[in-house]
Amino acid sequence: MPNSPRLSSLYRTAFVTGASTGLGRAFAGMLLDEGVQVWGTARQLTRLDGLAGKPGFYPVALDLKDGAAAERIFVEAAKQAGGFDLVINNAGYGAFGDFAATDFAVWREQLEVMLINTARLAHAALRDLRARGTAGALVNISSLAAEFPLPFQSAYNMTKAGLTALNESLMIETTGTPIVILDVRPGDYRTDFEGSVMRPEGETTAAMTRAWGAFTRMMQTGPAPEHAAQALRRALCKRRSGTVRCGRIFQAIIAPLLARFAPLTLKRRIQARYFDL
Repeated sequence: MPNSPRLSSLYRTAFVTGASTGLGRAFAGMLLDEGVQVWGTARQLTRLDGLAGKPGFYPVALDLKDGAAAERIFVEAAKQAGGFDLVINNAGYGAFGDFAATDFAVWREQLEVMLINTARLAHAALRDLRARGTAGALVNISSLAAEFPLPFQSAYNMTKAGLTALNESLMIETTGTPIVILDVRPGDYRTDFEGSVMRPEGETTAAMTRAWGAFTRMMQTGPAPEHAAQALRRALCKRRSGTVRCGRIFQAIIAPLLARFAPLTLKRRIQARYFDL
C-alpha cells in the first residue's frame, strides 16, 4: 500500500492465537516485520520455535478447549504487555464427517472451542480496550465458509457464521469509538489445514470422497498465507471496521457477487458442482 504507515505506529502490541502454523504464523510474522510486539499462542510452546527467536515475540501456551484457562492466560499476557492494541482470534481446526453419522460430541466440542471460547477471548479483549480507553483493533478470523459452507464440515461452517455474526454485532456496538472490528473471511490457502482436519471414524460415502478430494485440491493450489497477511495489513492501516474477504479471485470477489445477486438455488448448484457433488 503506497504511503501506508508502519503498523508499529498504530499498534504497539498484538495477541495472536494459533500462531504456530498457517495464517496465524503469517499474521504474526507480518506484525513482527512491522515492528509490532507479538504474543503468539499455540497449544504447545515447542510449536512456536520458528518464531521464538525473533525480537519482539513472546510465546504463550494456550489451549482453547479450556475457555476459563484461556481467558486467564490472555489477561495475564495483557498485564505483561501493558494491554493489547490488537487482538487476532485465529486459532481453530476442521472436522470432516457426515453430520448425522458422526457422534454429536465431535461437533459440540468444535462449537465450544471455535465459537464459544473464541467469543470469550473477544469479550475479554474488548473489555480491556474499553477499560483503557485507547484505540485498538479486534480481528476475529471467520471464513468464506460463513457464506459458502463446506460440505461435511458442518460445525466449522456454524462456528465461522457465528463469528461473522458476532463481528457484525460488534461493529454496530463500537460505532463512534476508536475501536476497530475486522471480520476477516479467508478462502483456501496453502496452509496444510487439510492435513490437520479431524476425520472421525464412520462410514465414508462416495460423495464424501469426492468432496474431500475437491477440498484438498483447492487448499493445495490456493495462495500462500502471506497473501492473507498482506490483506489484513491493508485493512489495519485503514483504521476502520469492516469485512475483509481474501483468497483466490473467484472465491473472494466473483463468488460473493454471484451470491449477492443470483438466486439461492443457483448458488447452491454452483457450490455442489464446486465440490463434485
